[in-house]
Amino acid sequence: MKIKFGTDGWRAAIADSYTFENVRRCTQGFATYLINNGNAGKWVVVGYDKRFLSEKFAEAVSEVLLQNGLKVYLTDKATPTPVISFSVVNKKACSAVNITASHNPATDNGFKVRDKNGGAIDPEGLLQIESFIPDSFELDQAISVKNAEEKGALVKFDADIAYIEHLKSLIDLEPIRNAGLKIVVDPMWGNGIDWYQCLLGGGKTEIIEIHNVRNPIYPEMIRPEPIPPNIDVGLQKTIDEKADVLVIMDGDADRVGIGDENGAFVNQLQVYALLAYYFLEIRKVRGPIVKTLSTTSMLDKLGKLYDVQVVETGVGFKYVAPKMMELDAMIGGEESGGYAFHGHVPERDGILAGFFILDMMVKTGKKPSELVQTLFEKVGAHYYDRIDRSFTGNRSEKEMLIRNANPATIGGLKVEGLNDTDGFKFLLQDGGWALIRFSGTEPVIRAYCETTHEECVQDILKDCLKIAGLKA
Repeated sequence: MKIKFGTDGWRAAIADSYTFENVRRCTQGFATYLINNGNAGKWVVVGYDKRFLSEKFAEAVSEVLLQNGLKVYLTDKATPTPVISFSVVNKKACSAVNITASHNPATDNGFKVRDKNGGAIDPEGLLQIESFIPDSFELDQAISVKNAEEKGALVKFDADIAYIEHLKSLIDLEPIRNAGLKIVVDPMWGNGIDWYQCLLGGGKTEIIEIHNVRNPIYPEMIRPEPIPPNIDVGLQKTIDEKADVLVIMDGDADRVGIGDENGAFVNQLQVYALLAYYFLEIRKVRGPIVKTLSTTSMLDKLGKLYDVQVVETGVGFKYVAPKMMELDAMIGGEESGGYAFHGHVPERDGILAGFFILDMMVKTGKKPSELVQTLFEKVGAHYYDRIDRSFTGNRSEKEMLIRNANPATIGGLKVEGLNDTDGFKFLLQDGGWALIRFSGTEPVIRAYCETTHEECVQDILKDCLKIAGLKA
């Protein structure tokens, strides 16, 4: 079978196409890519999440890298993706492989790759890796994790220690620890378990953690993605506990979601705009903002207000990370709830992003709903929603159907332009937009929109589905 990389690596169903044989093939392609780019004999960080057999898949990856003469730093436990990314820089490694399917359903696992900066590999690099993946692979039976560890070619390590020290250089946790907040944390059965308790425990702030044991079937949610309805249990817990905020991380902790003190979801576009506002207004930082075309136009308005550059890319950190490095950006992010920050690795970090939101609450004395209101007073109220629909049939035919639709209006709003850089983004008369895009990892069409007209949101999404030939 042909292994294809999506927006953030390769993901597939366990025991279907995600097998040990195919993971080894994928690793061989990556090893060839590394060696061809001058990294023979260098160190590679390998990590994994809490999904079914992830630690065993990580060992299989390590063995293939070792067979190619590369050396391996293997995490000693399931480790958040941002921690693995930081470890690449901290260990002066040439790259990383992370066994995780992030927010995908429980049936899946994945293979993420990172460059020497800890960021996503650009699209050209991913195509090269794909081209090097062999049709079959045979492992040298003399190679094992145990033998390599004895020879010093593989080192198991605790990646948390150095990351925590670095995190403390980016944010002062003491004011949050002693603020007396009540925080519900939902790590979604994943790699974010215990992180907030570890870093904020022992003070006046109370941490209430749910879904905080390893459970790779992800009960009480469809998938470990920090959006409704997966977060409904956490939102209800926030109400029941009369908590100040809900902080949610996805399965590998590189994305964050926020619930307000009333048990309402603060959507990911609002969170991104809040994070940008936090740096611009509260921290008085200036620098470019990088955003994917599927995220908020509130960033463009903030850019004009604070005289900073806002740059739009295709969807995925394979576009965001390189652009952040090029521009030395202040912040970069995407609609999925992943945000990266200056002074850190150019990679999504749900742990750090959550701490920045908490710091914003402490410094302003405002709860999440009040922060959203403050943001809207600056840029006007913006409304967002998204629908994901599975589809069958030929993708090219669907794309042609959308391209030829040429709608005059969507959701009752005049269409003023089309951006087809990555999907089909229709620019609307109110400065809002509607986007129809194919998932890079699943047979799914996503319809998104942002508008200043709350009453138009659902009509916009219904029209997007119709344009794509799907039932509304």
